[in-house]
This record gives sequence, C-alpha cells and structure tokens, in this order.
Amino acid sequence: MQNIQYVGEHLLIGRIGNVFVLLSFVGALLAAICYFLAEKNQLEKDSWKQTARIAFRLHSLGVIGIIVTLFTMIFNHYYEYYYVWEHSNNIMPMRYVLSCFWEGQEGSFLLWTFWQVVLGNILIRTAKDWESSVMAVIALVQTFLASMLLGLYIHGIHIGSNPFTSLLRENSQFANIPLFQNPNYLKQLDGRGLNPLLQNYWMTIHPPTLFLGFASTVVPFAFAIAGLWRKKLGEWQAKALPWVFFGVMVLGTGTLMGGAWAYESLSFGGFWAWDPVENAALVPWIVLVAAGHILLIYKNRKQSLLSTFLLPMIAFILTVYATFLTRSGILGKTSVHSFPDLGLSGQLLIYLLFFVWLSALMLMQNKNLRFYYGVASAFLLAAGATFNFSIYSFNVKIISLLLFGLITIVLVLFGLAKNFPKETEEEAIWSREFWMFIGALVLLVSCFQIMTTTSIPVTNKLFHMNKAEPVNRIEHYNMWQVPFAFLVTLLIGVGQFFKYKETDLKSFLKKISPSFFLSLAVSLCAILYLPVTNVFYGALLFSATFAVLANFDYVIRILGGKISKAGSSIAHIGFALVILGALISTSKQEVISANTSGKSVASLGKDFSDNSNILMTVGDTLKMGNYFVTYTGKEKNGVNIKYHVQYFTKENGKYTLAFSLDPLIQLNPQMGNVAEPSTKRFLTRDIYTHITFADLDDINAPVNTGEFNDPKKNTVAIGDTMFSSNAMIVLDSIDAHIDKKKYNLSDSDIVLGVKLKMYDFNKKVYYAEPLYIIKGGYLQVSDTTVEKLGLKFRFLNINTENGKIDISIAEKKSVAKDYIVMTAIIFPFINVLWMGCIIMVIGTIIAIRARLKSNKIKK
Repeated sequence: MQNIQYVGEHLLIGRIGNVFVLLSFVGALLAAICYFLAEKNQLEKDSWKQTARIAFRLHSLGVIGIIVTLFTMIFNHYYEYYYVWEHSNNIMPMRYVLSCFWEGQEGSFLLWTFWQVVLGNILIRTAKDWESSVMAVIALVQTFLASMLLGLYIHGIHIGSNPFTSLLRENSQFANIPLFQNPNYLKQLDGRGLNPLLQNYWMTIHPPTLFLGFASTVVPFAFAIAGLWRKKLGEWQAKALPWVFFGVMVLGTGTLMGGAWAYESLSFGGFWAWDPVENAALVPWIVLVAAGHILLIYKNRKQSLLSTFLLPMIAFILTVYATFLTRSGILGKTSVHSFPDLGLSGQLLIYLLFFVWLSALMLMQNKNLRFYYGVASAFLLAAGATFNFSIYSFNVKIISLLLFGLITIVLVLFGLAKNFPKETEEEAIWSREFWMFIGALVLLVSCFQIMTTTSIPVTNKLFHMNKAEPVNRIEHYNMWQVPFAFLVTLLIGVGQFFKYKETDLKSFLKKISPSFFLSLAVSLCAILYLPVTNVFYGALLFSATFAVLANFDYVIRILGGKISKAGSSIAHIGFALVILGALISTSKQEVISANTSGKSVASLGKDFSDNSNILMTVGDTLKMGNYFVTYTGKEKNGVNIKYHVQYFTKENGKYTLAFSLDPLIQLNPQMGNVAEPSTKRFLTRDIYTHITFADLDDINAPVNTGEFNDPKKNTVAIGDTMFSSNAMIVLDSIDAHIDKKKYNLSDSDIVLGVKLKMYDFNKKVYYAEPLYIIKGGYLQVSDTTVEKLGLKFRFLNINTENGKIDISIAEKKSVAKDYIVMTAIIFPFINVLWMGCIIMVIGTIIAIRARLKSNKIKK
C-alpha cells in the first residue's frame, strides 16, 4: 500500500497543522519555564517576563493556527484525515461545522486550550504584580493540554492524539480494506457524519460555554498556588474573587444549557437525568460556588484562610477529574455522553495526579516536608510505573496510588498544623460568616455524595470490585440531594439578614418574620393544591419559596431597591427559582399518553408500557389526557421524518384544533436513528412528546396506492367533526335542493346531499357532497371520492327522529397502515426553572461588576 501514489490527498495542510501543534506545545512549555524563572529570579524578572510573554503569544498563535487549519479541513471535507471523516459528511448542513470541530476528544481539548489562551492573555494585561506566578501555573496547565494533541509514540507510550497526522487509510480499523487499494479512493469516500444527537443548535453554543466554564476554574487555582508560592497568603483573594464568580456564572450557564438541550432535543423525558457526565460538570460548579462564598468571608472578616486555598484547588482538580471520567472511556457503559477511550487515560491520570501533587506540595509551606514528599512521590511513581505484579488481589500500581494518597493527606495535615497560620478569632454563631461557612460545608458534602456514586465505575476498576450502580438513578440522587437543597435554600433565605461578626438575634428574627410566615402560607397552599405528599419535597418547597421571598424582601427593604448592590440577592432568587421549578415540574409531571387505542404496545418489547405509550394509527382520534389527538401523517425532509400530531379540544360535540406537534426521528444508518421531541409551551406548563416507536420501512412508499381499506361508519349531526388519517372533516349542512335531472331522476325519486368540508394538516380546504338516492323505491349506492386525500365517502342513512346522519369513510390502505407509538408528558410550571436560570445569570453578572468596581476603588 505504501507504493500506491494516492491522488487528491491534501497532506500539506496536515503538515501545517502539525507544525502549529508543536508550536503550541513548545510555546506553552517555554512560557511556563520563563514565568517560573521570572518569579524565582527577581533581579532579571522583567527580562524573563518579556520572554515568557513572547512564548505565550507563540503558544496562542499555535492554538489559533490549529483551529483555523482544522476548520479548513472540515469545511472542505478532507476525508483522508480520520478526524474529519469521523465527524462530518457531505449531507451535513454547514451550520453544524462548529459541532464537528468539538465533537471529538481532540476538538474538545482544543476548545478548552483556546479559552485558557484567551484568559491567559487577559491576565497578562490585568494581573500586574501577580503575572509571573499566576501565568507560570496557567502556562503549565496549557502545556498539559497542548500535549493532548501531540500524537507521539515514545517507546510504545501514547502521548496525545493528533488530528493532523492520523490518516484514515492508516487507521488500524480500515488499513486493509480494498477501497484504499484505489489511488482515487477519495472520489468514492463520504464521511461517517456527526452523531445525530449532536445535530442541534444547542451543540453550537453549549460546549463553548461549558468549556469556558471549565477553563475559568484555572484562574482562582493559579492565584491560590501563587499565593502559597510567594507566601502572600492573604493578598490574592481580592484579585481572584471576580474570577471565581465569573466561573460560577459561565460554568453554571453551560451546565444549565446542557439541561435545556436535553429537555428540548433528547428523549429521556426531562432536563436532568443525573447522568455521570452531567454530574461531572455540576460538581466543580458547586465547589466553585462554595469557594466564592468562602472568599467573601475572608474579604470581609479575614477568616477561613485555609478554605480560601482548598476550595479553588478542589474545584480545578475536580474539573480535571471530570475530564478523566468523560474521556478515559470508563463511563462508556453508564453514560450516553462519555467519549470512547483513545488510549489517553494514562496521560489524563498523570495530568490529574500532577496537579493533586502540586497542590499538596504548595500547601505544606515547609522545605523539609516538601523534600520528603517529593522523594516519597518519586519512589511511588517509579514503583507504580515499573512493577506490575499482584500482591493478593492488588497490584503494585494500586498500592502505589493508595500510598500516594495516604502520604499526601498525612503530610498536608501535618504541614498545615505546623506551618499554616491559625485563626485568631472564632466566628460567632449568629454571624453571616458562620452560616456562609456552614452553607459551603453543605455544598461540599453534597458534592461528595454525587462524586461517590458517579465514581462507582472507577472504584470498581481500581479495586477489582463489581459494585452495582443505583437501579433508579434519579430516585437515588434525589433521595440524597433534596435534603441538601433544603438546607442550602434555607441558608440562602436567612443568610443576607445576618451581619458580619455579630447579629442581634431579636432584630434578625424581626426582619425575617414577614418572609418566613408569607412563605409558610404560600407553600402550604401550594402543597395542598398540587398536592405534595413527600415530606422532603414539601420542606424543599417551603425553603425555596422562603429563599425567593426573603431575598426579594432584602433587596427592597434593606438595600432600598438598589440593583447595583443586589447582585448576590438576585442570584440567590434565581437559584431558588431553579430549585422550585425543578421540584414542581419533576415531582408533579404527568404522563398523559396512556394507551387508549385498544391495541397493546407490550408486544413491541419490555420497555413499552400501555400506561405511558399511546399507539396511534393514521386517522384515528383518541382521547389523551384532556385532549383528543390525531396522527395525521408523516413527512420526510432530508434525514428527518416528522410525525404530525394534532391536539383537539371537544366541547358540545364539536372538535376544535388546539395546536399541533411534530416530533421527529432523525435517520442515521451508521450510528442509529434518534428520536427528537416536540414540545408545546404554555405559561404554566409544557406538553412534551416524543416518538418511542415508528415503522420506518415504508417511509419512501407512495402515500396512495389505489386500494381502499374497509370503510368506517360515523353517526354525526350537522356541525360535528370526523377524522381521517390526513384530514379533519366537518358535516357542514344537508342539501335538499339537488338537480334531479342531472342524475336522471324522476320527480318521485328522492335525493339528498350532505356537504362536507375537509382540512388537511396544512390547513388546505377540500369539499365533497356524497348523495343519498332512492330511485324507483330502491336505495342506490353512490360513492364520492376525494383523490388528493385518498378518501371515499358514502351517505348511508338519515335518522328522521334526531336528524343524525350515517356516513362511511374509506381510506387508501397505505395510509391506514401507518402508525406510531408516542409518549406525552406534562411538566407543570417548568418556566419557573428557565426564568430562574436567567435571573441567576443576571444576578451573578451584577455581583461580578460590583466586585470589579470595589477592587478599582481600593487601588
């Protein structure tokens, strides 16, 4: 194969891209070294700093070059490259080019690297005296991220995955297929295409936001390391505080965007499923929220100093751990969102352990301890890397890892006890700082529970266990997290009314009493109205309501309505509304798609229940909840098959069209077909639907084949509505003035007509008039056909007593056979959640602005 001269391959652009990869790595490494030397060598600080800046800008140029090169390859469909082939194809709309870029592991690492380039360049201009120490840490992190794209093999060790050097014809999966014996193979080649789950506009905005949030965790981490490095333990917090809240805002927004994407585009029926990958993004955000509140305590009271270091470190390390979880392949069986293993799990583990080691080393604050820790770490690393024999059920690698963790904990605790400054003043129990600290602890315990369950696959693999994950994941997490949410929202409600240092209890109770009793009354009414039977849900309903009303009261009465000072209160209101919306919409959601067709769906499989899946044949009108629904047909548009479902209300025997929904199935022969929901949004509820089964074999068959099915009899009065597979039919009137001569009838013969008015699902109107003829004393059969709708009508009889008419409707067989199985769920008050998301982001922006303004005034 190596002697074949391939035609049309674009190998030059791959070489250019690889040069940018190397420039990115070398630039980051050089910047880290030069910034380190600038901090260590104060006499030549400016010189080293200038060199470091040049190196970081070269790194930035390399990252931009990689992005431009990769976009060019995807845009032009250079399928000779495995990454381009794997994530794009010819029929994919160009609006999803961005999604192709970061669908794969290499693209997502590059996105993360890009955002840290942006943040790093901002810090070069704003960090001032802290530039060298902070940027040394960030450049070091960039070096690790840049190494994920190197694609080198050194003595069998895989370092990074390079999209520019991995050719499709050289991939082990395809190297020997006959296609690559053809020098012109590119003319026959199309890409595999983007995962159908990701072909959505959310994919173009959610990942960039989420990865900016991940990238932002490095800034407070870098400030914390710099503070320990420079032994300026209490001077970095004010600089880092706006960055912490920036991370809270962006990472929170990205996580909530993921929930909105899941709700709008995925078919698991909700916005949060406690999926391991969702949890991996949520936990760093929670820790970052705790870190922000701890830094506020230190800013105002100079207390909880140690926590100001620990929490930013933990937030960043958990972000790296989340990366390990989602990209090592270890969650492959437990999460639909995880990446497959590209052989980088060892490198990711080194990345994680290095920054755990660095954080521990800096916390020790003692040269002797650092020396002993370094020696012990090196020994354990060598043992774990060199030996692979088992001792009982554990091998040396596991023992080395456990010993590393144990030694780290012992030496850090010893170092903190001996060398870290002690708190000189205890916090009063009725002080704001005390309850903010308690709130931070609650958040950390909440994170511990989430990560313990999420990490079950890791502990199983590490300790050769076979522990089962929770059977009902949502129920398991809710059982733990609802009490934590109750405590957090309760503290959010009371926290603002506490003063720093000391609060008069009588005055405090007087201030919170109106909000407390109003919340109690409102929540009791809501509990009775909904109703809520779960005690914990009822308690959370009260605490979330209290958090909203108390913070609103604080803004109005205490702050005098000054929005510029109310950022934290507004953010608290938003968070409480998110909890409130999630609680009501999920606990009171109602599945209305009980099967009323008379045909069981159980034969389709064990996952199909008649309690939640309605079977609808084209033309049938079935009762579903408070509506009558009709499946009117399907429509293929590219790779999407839309299923048209109309919802009617019935009053006084008349059907009125309320709305229509179009859930769809996206066809993808290579990766599997994907159902996408369709949702009708109201102010107080959403009606969410998705297709659970549809026959896709006849999707390209013609709508009408000419043969009619057996007719169905309808007994209706004037003004009543009938339904076919593709039309709504209204009996408009009876026509007694028919021209008998036109039908060769005598004066003694009887002829009546019924005027029918029909609407298809495109609202196009059709008319028909079937006749009832008695000629010579005998009933004469007369059919009226509407070809465009494939319908045939017959006027059967008229009841002279009640005026009702019997009409039969026959449909062409190809139409009548089509059916779908659909699930429909009502989510009440879910707009409260989405409104809370927006308010929380707005409040955080106001809080960041206030912190930046405060820092400028102090300067």
